Amino acid sequence: MSAQPSFDDGLDRLEALVQQLESGSLSLEEALARFEEGVQLSQALQKQLAEAQRKVEVLKAGLGGEYRAEPLDDAREGR
Repeated sequence: MSAQPSFDDGLDRLEALVQQLESGSLSLEEALARFEEGVQLSQALQKQLAEAQRKVEVLKAGLGGEYRAEPLDDAREGR
């Protein structure tokens, strides 16, 4: 994967990889390749989430000069 997909596209691809792996119809080599892709994609998505969280914290710090980091758990549960 050379170009980084959008978060939603990456999440859709990761879900598709999981379904393929859970189907049990892949050869060992295919399963390992899908697993490797999934791990790399998961790491990229985690980085995107961390960057988004940093941006939210910076924006909150700029609002009224009062810094308050709040968890993003409510936003993730809506997906």
